[in-house]
Amino acid sequence: MRRIASWLIALTGSLLICAGALAQDKVVYHIDNYEQQATKGLRNIRNHLDVAPDTKITVVTHANGVDFLMVGVKDPKDPNVDYPSLVSALVARGVKFEVCEITLRSRNLKKDQFVLDADFTPSGVVRIGQLQSREHYAYIKP
Repeated sequence: MRRIASWLIALTGSLLICAGALAQDKVVYHIDNYEQQATKGLRNIRNHLDVAPDTKITVVTHANGVDFLMVGVKDPKDPNVDYPSLVSALVARGVKFEVCEITLRSRNLKKDQFVLDADFTPSGVVRIGQLQSREHYAYIKP
């Protein structure tokens, strides 16, 4: 009887730990136009993490949204905004940035044109769908 009680207590503790892990907020930020979304999106993400630092955030980019992750690109409205520095600061806080490889092919871009903090995904649109349906990420488009 004691063995069963100990086993039930251990199982209950394990379930509570798993439930806590499942309760973590997960968000995908979708950027497909860097001129309109990048600065605002990066600011939103910083503010998001300031209020909810345990949130798991993935930024998926495709089409013209990939541009802010390219080496040397600045905000066209404010050349003082240094995207690589902002991205690095967010990566240090656990944010992942993903670039669509379909976009690379269609625009004849190379992976070495992007900041080292960028990861790549075969399709940005497919990735967003997977994050939402399979991994239950909330969707935000700044």
